[in-house]
Amino acid sequence: MGRRKKIVQECERLMDSPENIRNIAIAAHVDHGKTTLSDNLLAGAGMISEDTAGEQLAMDTKEDEQERGITIDAANVSMTHEYEDTNHLVNLIDTPGHVDFGGDVTRAMRAVDGALVVVDAVEGAMPQTETVLRQALREGVKPTLFINKVDRLISELQEGPQEMQERLMSVIADVNELIRGMAENMDDIPEDWTVSVEDGTVGFGSALYKWGVSMPSMQRTGMDFGDIMELEQNDKRQELHERTPLSDVVLDMVCEHFPNPVDAQPRRVPRIWRGDPDTELAEGMQLVDEDGDVVFMVTDISMDPHAGEIATGRVFSGTLEKGQELYVSGTAGKNRIQSVGLFMGSEREEVDRVPAGNIASVTGLRDAIAGSTVSSVEMTPFESIEHISEPVITKSVEAQNMDDLPKLIETLQQVAKEDPTIQIEINEDTGEHLISGQGELHLEVITQRIRDNQGIPVITGEPIVVFREQPQESSREVEGQSPNRHNKFYITVEPLDQEIVDAIQLGEVSMDMPELERREALQDAGMDKDTSQNVEDIHRTNILIDDTKGIQHLNETMELVLEGLQEALDDGPLAAEPVQGSLFRLHDAKLHEDTIHRGPAQVIPAVRDAVHRALIDGEVRLLEPIQDVRIDVPSEHMGAASGEIQGRRGRVDDMYQEGDLMVVEGIAPVEEMIGFSSDIRSATEGRASWNTENAGFRVLVDNLQREKIMEIRERKGMKLELPQSIDYF
Repeated sequence: MGRRKKIVQECERLMDSPENIRNIAIAAHVDHGKTTLSDNLLAGAGMISEDTAGEQLAMDTKEDEQERGITIDAANVSMTHEYEDTNHLVNLIDTPGHVDFGGDVTRAMRAVDGALVVVDAVEGAMPQTETVLRQALREGVKPTLFINKVDRLISELQEGPQEMQERLMSVIADVNELIRGMAENMDDIPEDWTVSVEDGTVGFGSALYKWGVSMPSMQRTGMDFGDIMELEQNDKRQELHERTPLSDVVLDMVCEHFPNPVDAQPRRVPRIWRGDPDTELAEGMQLVDEDGDVVFMVTDISMDPHAGEIATGRVFSGTLEKGQELYVSGTAGKNRIQSVGLFMGSEREEVDRVPAGNIASVTGLRDAIAGSTVSSVEMTPFESIEHISEPVITKSVEAQNMDDLPKLIETLQQVAKEDPTIQIEINEDTGEHLISGQGELHLEVITQRIRDNQGIPVITGEPIVVFREQPQESSREVEGQSPNRHNKFYITVEPLDQEIVDAIQLGEVSMDMPELERREALQDAGMDKDTSQNVEDIHRTNILIDDTKGIQHLNETMELVLEGLQEALDDGPLAAEPVQGSLFRLHDAKLHEDTIHRGPAQVIPAVRDAVHRALIDGEVRLLEPIQDVRIDVPSEHMGAASGEIQGRRGRVDDMYQEGDLMVVEGIAPVEEMIGFSSDIRSATEGRASWNTENAGFRVLVDNLQREKIMEIRERKGMKLELPQSIDYF
């Protein structure tokens, strides 16, 4: 019997005891060593050869991941580990570190209860470390810390025991500061979630050389930092690995410090599910009841050339079995499960059943998308998975041969299903397909996969940056009139507070919530009581308030009013870019007595007209997306690095020394950052390392407004003259 088969059988045996299951994700900044660490854990569990661990990158299952040397898709694996004479089942998700693929991290956090945050000992906590910690804590996932690449401190930086200890302690302090800052508003955490060496929630080591230590492992093996430094300096790394193997240290930490589903689900379910807590269904999820109703949350969709679409996710209650017919939230009818399995890296092993508390992969759920709730009874779906950043860059994609067009459209729909952070739009006027994503690399990977995996030759356009429009001040009351002159709407607009915009983006406020809860959330974010009671609609990050009193027929016309409003907000008055961060008030409306004279053809243009006039009166401006930029560079190239930011309409906010490198921090517009990677390499002779993170939108400077608006209007084939009332540029 093969080794793999044995592991699968052992996993199946352990699935039924949720107290011995650990669902964990490995998350970190790009290049801090997550996938190499995963390799070590797989080798420790006997799933890949010890000799190739660290070089095999078993969790980077796609060719382009191996070529680029980065993780692009979150990969799942199930393995077993014996801790204190009990065998444990560890379901692990290796997540990407690159900011462009942050959506995968957010989705993985929904499926797990613990996050092993990996930090490079030399670089310390980086911007993306902060992001993954925030993603984990927002989902109620407990963190522990592994400080990787400690060998570099000894061999490259030649640090003594004292310096080394100080550096490691400062990394731990930084991570704890982040955790404290984020966890202080979370009332549902029973204990302090900061990490400490004494508790055993911090591990140190080198994933490349396969050794690791933690306080409990040092006590067990009798090794201390002095011994480690001696073995490392004398190149006795093999001995070091044999005496204190990394996989044992990390998996022991996982088994001891991460909650099992029985502990975690009572805390996590109320956080991610807003249904009635007194039902049997809610009780089944909190008790991880494998005999209860099936509740399965899909966190990832992937394509298998043989099996078709595979949905991976967390089973919160009940047991998944082949042949079950289940509801998928938001779709009609039922889907029938064709097979149930576990992921073993790139291979998927079919099993008979997967009970509550596990991570399962299922085929046959054709209506599911990442974020769907799948269940045996109709139920309130889980909260949607909120992605922190929104798409900021767009490319057009066309098929080279017209014959490939149907296949291209099908592939693009599949892409949008697999990755909700990608937005696909078909421009009916120009026939172009537009893909919007998190950054240049994100779109490059998607288009390369369409070419290579689907064999469709495509032509891609230049990257286009997504702008937004927003009023800068409060407008006067303006009138919008219907084409037949019988219906009038009176509207004002004002900029919305940033706190309220943030609350909408994080999903803390939405139209799906019970009204009372939404009111409270808006008041918490700073909206006054009267306004929060009259919210009629929230579209993107814009709110409509109904301030009218007793207007006849308004109730039955309201749906058309909302349609007109949404249409006007999707195409702003300046350059038909989406409007954001605005608060509209409907003060009054005059409607015709006869239904026939207040139909869609009359109401929608009237509302659209009023919304655009109000925006122009509120001095609407174009906003451009910006990025935080951090460059680490030797001091002699510091001038060139800061010049690269300033030469791109950016600004440098801070420069400081960290170790032997200078760090330059600043912000720059996304549009100017296209092509940044090759320029910074040549400016610093290839010695700079940098990263960018999307930082929202800011108002484009006035002297560029008109030029940029005309450029976008021309690209979209719109008229080139602006409405006369726009005279403030």
